Amino acid sequence: MSLRELVVLGTASQVPTRQRNHNGYLLRWDGEGILFDPGEGTQRQMLMAGVAANDITRICLTHFHGDHCLGVPGVVQRLSLDGVRHRVFAHYPASGRQYFDRLRHACPFHEVAEIHEEPVDRDGPVAAGAFGVLEARRLDHTMEAFGYRLVEPDGRRMVPERLDAFGVTGPAVGELQRNGVLDVDGRTVRVEDVSVPRRGQRFAFVMDTRLCDAVHELAEGVDMLVIEATFLAEDTSLATEYGHMTAAQAGRVAQESGVRQLVLTHFSQRYDEPARFHAEAAEVFDGDIVVAEDLMRIPVPKRRP
Repeated sequence: MSLRELVVLGTASQVPTRQRNHNGYLLRWDGEGILFDPGEGTQRQMLMAGVAANDITRICLTHFHGDHCLGVPGVVQRLSLDGVRHRVFAHYPASGRQYFDRLRHACPFHEVAEIHEEPVDRDGPVAAGAFGVLEARRLDHTMEAFGYRLVEPDGRRMVPERLDAFGVTGPAVGELQRNGVLDVDGRTVRVEDVSVPRRGQRFAFVMDTRLCDAVHELAEGVDMLVIEATFLAEDTSLATEYGHMTAAQAGRVAQESGVRQLVLTHFSQRYDEPARFHAEAAEVFDGDIVVAEDLMRIPVPKRRP
């Protein structure tokens, strides 16, 4: 059975608190483990959350502010310390290549893990595989930043009653799925005869940014949107000045973009009532809202019927 869930490692913004570590989010997506924005302390948070270095297949940085990247040295060194044998891909804004190099080689260590860097310099696909397509969009922050979107290809769901009606059983089901057509006792059966369309699942990760077109493009039709809500609406002017969003803006994006589940995170230390973020977003979004907490595990919503 496939596992698709978000493991929340940290939910603070620039300043951590007693309850909130700096950023860090691991998306488990079948065989992939995509670590987004590992901030300071991520390695310890991984231990607390039961996440192993071997779980990581990709590291995705939205930008190079410290609360989103200062955990890279520890994570990179842990990959080698634990002898991770698979290649780990690193995606980050190409304009910050020198910063990634400094983080990756912050101090001497015995490097045995293979990290393959794939800097992002434009909107569009940055990786593809059995998991689908990983895309990036340039955001509007005080320095170059990118948001990410994971799109699984659409497919088809086999209907047991139709398979029985056409006499397709056992290994023949897999053969029909692979080839799209099958001969059953002299009758041609097409995969469309025994299945229904299945929409691929979608996930988006949006951190430090002002409200902009790219935010909507990333959020469009996703099953789970992980998005910053650094400020509340009462501080909208501060959000705009510093290149951030409010919970109300995040909720409006989710509503307008057809998001199924909204995960709010990256909270300013100035607020000590998490329920206010939920209440503000709920005024404009009528879907599922999660106010992220450190070490929380959030399943990706099941597929639509």
